[in-house]
Amino acid sequence: MSNLKDIKNRIQSVESTRKITRAMKMVASASVNKAEQTVKASRPFTENLNILFKKMLDYVQQNYSRTTLRIKSPVDNYPELLKIREIRSVGLLVNTSNKGLAGAYNANVVRKTIQKIKEYNAQGIKTYLFIIGQKGLSSIKRKIEQYDCEIAKTYLAIAANPNPEAAKIVTEDLAEYFVGGKIDKIEIITTRFKNMMSYFVEEWVVLPLKTFTQDHDKLYDGVVDPLMEFEPDKHQILQKIVPMYITNIIYQSLLEAKASELASRMTAMSAATSNAESMIASLSVEYNKLRQASITNEIVEVVSGANAQMD
Repeated sequence: MSNLKDIKNRIQSVESTRKITRAMKMVASASVNKAEQTVKASRPFTENLNILFKKMLDYVQQNYSRTTLRIKSPVDNYPELLKIREIRSVGLLVNTSNKGLAGAYNANVVRKTIQKIKEYNAQGIKTYLFIIGQKGLSSIKRKIEQYDCEIAKTYLAIAANPNPEAAKIVTEDLAEYFVGGKIDKIEIITTRFKNMMSYFVEEWVVLPLKTFTQDHDKLYDGVVDPLMEFEPDKHQILQKIVPMYITNIIYQSLLEAKASELASRMTAMSAATSNAESMIASLSVEYNKLRQASITNEIVEVVSGANAQMD
């Protein structure tokens, strides 16, 4: 009977787990639909801003100047942000989540981050980490002690609620490190949402920027518009659009990461619910077999006792 009680307790425990995973699956499913719509709606703007900005860079031809600019913060110093210099240190913006139970989502991003740190260390390049999300912070802290690496900034609230204002804060911090000479390159380690079932871990180079002529972008043939006018002048326009471009790239990465996280959590909770149901079915069969065997033994004992009294 003790075996029956143990199995019954296990069934009840797995049923409780199934209720939790099913609820989490439903929540993630409802959220991922909204996140998918948001990320897909933002992609055309990001792509067109990318095209417009790189056309401007081709037209200006690195003729940057700060003489007529009013620079209040590092993010306003567009000539320094566009400067290409020898890379001695790199800033990595890492997008992870605050919560777990999302399959291998966070582990994949952390693995890619450690791989990049190793590659840069092998080249004698130090890395500064700007980490979004508690899960990434906890995992990376345990793995970077042996590398020439430093956690510069952490952003925990942003992972739960990605928005343009949050992206602007990250942009200002990255610009401060870049303009101050602490980092010479900025990359984002993030995920690109594909559909409800899959995503890709990617690295996006934010700075230094490349023009279409330099990277042979397929969206643009490298031919500069014959007429491009700037009002009031190109330097003031660039001072506005460079921070906008960087902020939008960061914001897009936050949206892609959030959609990927929710999709991964929905898939993981769906698999966990299915596994729980299979385990319940298996334990129920085992419970019924033991119960039937117990009943059979009791019947045998009663019959045996009755036969003994008749003898």
